[in-house]
Amino acid sequence: MNKWVFIVSQLFIFLINIPVDAREVNTVMQLTSPSFEDKGQIAKKFTCDGENISPALKWSGIPQGTKSLVLIVDDPDAPDPANPKMTWVHWILYNIPPNVGSLPEAVKDNDLAKGTLQGLNDWKKTGYGGPCPPIGKHRYFHKLYALDSFLPDLSRPAKAKLEKAMKGHILSKAELVGLYQRN
Repeated sequence: MNKWVFIVSQLFIFLINIPVDAREVNTVMQLTSPSFEDKGQIAKKFTCDGENISPALKWSGIPQGTKSLVLIVDDPDAPDPANPKMTWVHWILYNIPPNVGSLPEAVKDNDLAKGTLQGLNDWKKTGYGGPCPPIGKHRYFHKLYALDSFLPDLSRPAKAKLEKAMKGHILSKAELVGLYQRN
């Protein structure tokens, strides 16, 4: 009987401490946009059919210990959502300082926070390239990663090279998905 009392008391002490620890460890990072809702339509002005400017993005809940942020925007439905063959990369930013909480609409290179570096999209350029699907409705994943390190200058990396450098350093990830189909 004393053994069971001990086990139950230890379990009770353990359970009392879980919520405090869980709040500290499980910070929920969120990525949102005033330009479109999660799983909502991306407005034409943010696409190749419009002004081809980047949407505004905001984030919160960056975990303690974050040294840098990475933003990758890609389309896993290329070229045809009925028969996808590749993931098309639209935008890569890395080493975003963790105290930065947003990117403005139509962000320009000189608007990026000091230290922020860019990777190559699949047009072999830096900067934002908006949705331009050849057929069907595509999903555009805006992925924000919190890293426990500051990455070296990778000289305009492609997504695969950046992801390799990020491996083992991801503290948290947030995702925002937009949809677009050309008329």
